[in-house]
Amino acid sequence: MLLECGVALPDVHLAYETWGTPAPDRSNAVLILHALTGDSHVAAGPEQPTPGWWDGLIGPGRAVDTDRWWVVAPNVLGGCRGSTGPSSPAPDGRPWGSRWPKVTIRDQVAAEIALADALGVRSWAAVLGGSMGGMRALEWAVSAPSRVERLLLLATTAAASADQIAWASPQLHAIRSDPGWEGGDYYPGPGPVAGLGIARRIAHVTYRSEAELATRFGRNRQDSDRFAVESYLDHHAAKLVRRFDAGSYVTLTEGMNGHDVGRGRNGIADALRRITARTVVAGVDSDRLYPLAQQRELATHIAGAGELRVIRSPYGHDGFLIEVDQVGAIVADLLADQAARPMSNDRAGATRAAT
Repeated sequence: MLLECGVALPDVHLAYETWGTPAPDRSNAVLILHALTGDSHVAAGPEQPTPGWWDGLIGPGRAVDTDRWWVVAPNVLGGCRGSTGPSSPAPDGRPWGSRWPKVTIRDQVAAEIALADALGVRSWAAVLGGSMGGMRALEWAVSAPSRVERLLLLATTAAASADQIAWASPQLHAIRSDPGWEGGDYYPGPGPVAGLGIARRIAHVTYRSEAELATRFGRNRQDSDRFAVESYLDHHAAKLVRRFDAGSYVTLTEGMNGHDVGRGRNGIADALRRITARTVVAGVDSDRLYPLAQQRELATHIAGAGELRVIRSPYGHDGFLIEVDQVGAIVADLLADQAARPMSNDRAGATRAAT
């Protein structure tokens, strides 16, 4: 695979999970794209029974009804949950580490287009994504408009803002300043555990709202040495360090920083005019990282998108993950006019990897 930076990646693998049963012509295929530290495990299934990050949205009788739709969720290129990324073996057998090239949102979508080809999906009935997943969903609809019939852009943006890049900057510095980073060549060691934990603490504050933190924690103390809100951030830092790779965190964060759907396309407005999918744009009213103004820009310039759908939530950016009932209603509206399709007998709920 040739990346935008000019580097060729051999033997690219994308991990993915599926739910439901594909129609013979794959016309009932729905693509779901995860956020920064998400993965392909969106919902529980026969082979992966643990809850997923959007568990209440997907399944029989739910907004994305798996008795009707065949759901595909890939792990992003550059990730660390089964897809090729910095921790993967390079052609010489050693982990890529510091040699891992820059990967853009467009590169990630190019890999997903190859996955769609391998799965026999000519056009997605819908592409759904929030946050970083929304960036990829948007890029899908702009770069391959004939392959996206329905589009949900949730808590995302046409281009990373200065504020978003600024919040990312200390996170990247924290990881790279940790002695355990070793220039990116720390594999198979533990790596920059402290730096990744700090990065997560910073990020998590931006994912929630000031009002929620004030209501939930106030100035309460966990003990004599720290406030309850500090303990909360410590908890989320420890959780991420156990399951995520710092090299992937850096790669994906830099990819998000570089996101600009108008790059090389005469600007954002012209790029968004390429979209032919029926589109719904939604945002969270308390989101301070991806504020509603960014979603309004999308809704304004995408033909037929209609009014911005607003999710009412005290939880900030994370509201797009937490407010499953509101998100589910939006998704159900988007999918409502699609006719049911005949299904094949392929096995559902599988976890696979594509090359």
